[in-house]
Amino acid sequence: MKMLVAGIGNIFLGDDGFGVEVVKHIDTWLLPDDVRKDVTICDFGIRGVHLSYELLNGYDALILIDAMPLGEPPGTVVTFEPDLESVDPTSVDAHSMNPAVVLGLLANMGGHVGRVVVVGCQPLTTDEGIGLSEPVLAAVGPAVDTVRHVLTDIHSTTQNSITQKELQS
Repeated sequence: MKMLVAGIGNIFLGDDGFGVEVVKHIDTWLLPDDVRKDVTICDFGIRGVHLSYELLNGYDALILIDAMPLGEPPGTVVTFEPDLESVDPTSVDAHSMNPAVVLGLLANMGGHVGRVVVVGCQPLTTDEGIGLSEPVLAAVGPAVDTVRHVLTDIHSTTQNSITQKELQS
């Protein structure tokens, strides 16, 4: 099992740097040993094309961390699994590297990832400027906890599936 945690966003656009900030705070030593050995954590910033190429290395799961409009109060953290079937690989615009575009580019290159989980946060502002707003900065810790829980859940679900298959053999 290979899992990639990718922080994405532009640190020069205020709260858009949320994903980058979260990955800085993930302490892999707080993960169980069997999970920690299967995880790569990386700040991809605005390098969505590089993220797509990294995914070609064959990951079973991708956890994307990003600021995104959710229609919620600023600093609200949500977790969801995007509908990968609805990603249109023919509509890739490299000038707007959002998660759907990254996955579309990956599909165009013949790659895929088994499971994608997004940890998103409602920004207060994405105006030019460095640093997160107060509500989004306060959401970093809860987002780190969420990522740890998602990693542990994905790993245990996969291990249980493997065990069930072994028992059926």
